[in-house]
Amino acid sequence: MKNSLTAATVGGWRKLKLLAVCAAVLGLALAPAWADGNEGKTFLVHAKTSLKLDDAQICAVPNVAWAALAQGYQVTILFDASGVTALKKGGMFGGSKTPLDKARLPERERQSLAKQLNEPLENIPHDYGEYLRFLKARKGVNLVANRTMMLLYKIGEDQIEPAVTPIGLEEMARVFKSADVYVAY
Repeated sequence: MKNSLTAATVGGWRKLKLLAVCAAVLGLALAPAWADGNEGKTFLVHAKTSLKLDDAQICAVPNVAWAALAQGYQVTILFDASGVTALKKGGMFGGSKTPLDKARLPERERQSLAKQLNEPLENIPHDYGEYLRFLKARKGVNLVANRTMMLLYKIGEDQIEPAVTPIGLEEMARVFKSADVYVAY
């Protein structure tokens, strides 16, 4: 019974992840039609779930951010709670990769992004860490992390993805207060 329950749970999570990816891709496709009137407004994506707990949630974050960009918003992604663990380089054997760098982007998603960006497939990110760096460098997304949660998870500022800026509680309060739209994952 335990094996069938585990298989059913894993299958359910895979379906949920696929549904989240499909919804985000549909949102990206329809976004230009919704872009009116959002210029200068801010969109906060609160990434607070670790990859270990639910990879479907945190892997949807870059797609949601991109959809908001396409609608004219200025986007900030705030890594908070256990979501900060997705930014920690190393792991058990050290190294310079984060869990997001180790999470590959599905090929079907890469192909969809290439089509939407009108970019060659080789220019599209291969993993979620690369995807976040792409959104920051090419699209202007602001990437920040809760410094207090990093301390609680014993993650030093020199141990996280360099594209992400740790911020204190006062700055976090400003980020929350200034958001015109708030979504949490």
